[in-house]
Amino acid sequence: MDAATFAVAAVLVALIRPLSAPEPAVVSERTSWITELKEGFGWLWKHDLLRPMAIILGLLNMAGMITFSVFVLFAQEVLEVSPTIFAILGTGAAIGGIIGGWTAPYISKRIGSGASLALALVGGAITSGVIGVTSWWPTTWLMFAIFAGLAVLWNVITVSLRQTIIPDRLLGRVNSVYRFFAWGMMPIGAVVGGLIVTVTESVATRDLALRMPWLVAAGLQVVLFLFARPRLTTEKIETARASAG
Repeated sequence: MDAATFAVAAVLVALIRPLSAPEPAVVSERTSWITELKEGFGWLWKHDLLRPMAIILGLLNMAGMITFSVFVLFAQEVLEVSPTIFAILGTGAAIGGIIGGWTAPYISKRIGSGASLALALVGGAITSGVIGVTSWWPTTWLMFAIFAGLAVLWNVITVSLRQTIIPDRLLGRVNSVYRFFAWGMMPIGAVVGGLIVTVTESVATRDLALRMPWLVAAGLQVVLFLFARPRLTTEKIETARASAG
């Protein structure tokens, strides 16, 4: 179904026609994509704010996949949920995401963008840790909602920041490198999640093995909080915004 909707979208885009004649294209010398990629990577890596932000996001996404790569087994064997309840668990993240979208601007304005990012990291560690020790599915549902709300808070601040401070000419190049950090760590996290369960089960119980990815993810997010707190401050974020403006 996902592939089919992409195909329909491609057809619809192809059918779009301009309402008026387009302006003549300006012919410019094209550079290779490797050169453009290097330029985007170089700009990102030299930026004292976006560089740690990209690294943190990549490791956050890795932590997420450490847990979700084995979540079906966790839900079946630890939470002991039915297929229907398993589907209901996903609604927690959906509802939390909606609430996060409504409240993110208020929270960021109220406590500051740097403190909001710190809150998202601390909240992620707490929710992962709680899921790792619980056996009651409503608790997991609630943690999903809180986690998703905080994830949206992080995205509202960081995505808008990128759109503001990256020069228009480099926006696509820098964002592609940034998203490579963000998404490229996810398959690594999936492998790590499976390895954690396999290794833990060889020396401990199956129950602990399925809980361990959540506990490892919680620990990783605590480390990321300690790394991020002095680097992603409200003062640095607002200074970057002002400099770009």
